[in-house]
Amino acid sequence: MINRFLPAFLFAGVAAAALTASLVISHRAAAGQVILAPAPAVDEVPKPGVTSATAVFAGGCFWGVQGVFQHVKGVTGAVSGYAGGTKADASYQTVSSGTTGHAESVMITYDPSEITYGELLRIYFSVVADPTTLDAQGPDEGPQYRSDIFVTTPEQAKIAKSYIAQLEQAHVYAAPVVTKITPFTAFYRAEGYHQNYLTLHPNNPYIAANDMPKVEGLKALFGKDYRSDPVLTPAAAN
Repeated sequence: MINRFLPAFLFAGVAAAALTASLVISHRAAAGQVILAPAPAVDEVPKPGVTSATAVFAGGCFWGVQGVFQHVKGVTGAVSGYAGGTKADASYQTVSSGTTGHAESVMITYDPSEITYGELLRIYFSVVADPTTLDAQGPDEGPQYRSDIFVTTPEQAKIAKSYIAQLEQAHVYAAPVVTKITPFTAFYRAEGYHQNYLTLHPNNPYIAANDMPKVEGLKALFGKDYRSDPVLTPAAAN
């Protein structure tokens, strides 16, 4: 596992090379990490009177996952945390061992009249996670960094399965999609210092190299869905 808290001077110049959207897209698309995935053929139908729904995604370090979705219009909240394991082991130090069954995850609340679950999946597969790497994302390795969609309803499961099949059939990626679809059981909020980490520390060398390009990719590929002011979450601990 990479040390995400290494001092900035060890990576001088990384941010400058990472923040030009056109270069980011061409470079990361070649790596299969930023690529415009097709619109979902199967999606949720907004229901009258329903203005809030929940999605839970894991795709590597939760700093970047949270940071991207905080910039998506229609998202009303994004909280970093842990899913896939038990409450007793839901702490950063323990989860980082890779032995607890958790994945670093983000619980997203959104208004389905503004953005659908399928559209969130499209953003996830386009700019958030590389769905072709097993138990690893970028420099981070271990099952806690896996690509996993924790579905909260049968409808979400149907949409997610359909979309992955659609991506595979279209050969969107050079390698098979290994993203898991897992029934949601529980979510445990991460420690306060992990919340809004990308927004608070945009020049952190890890963020600059690995996560700011994802935000730039969102802005470039999904301009109509991009919001410049992120939706922040309270930093209170569990």
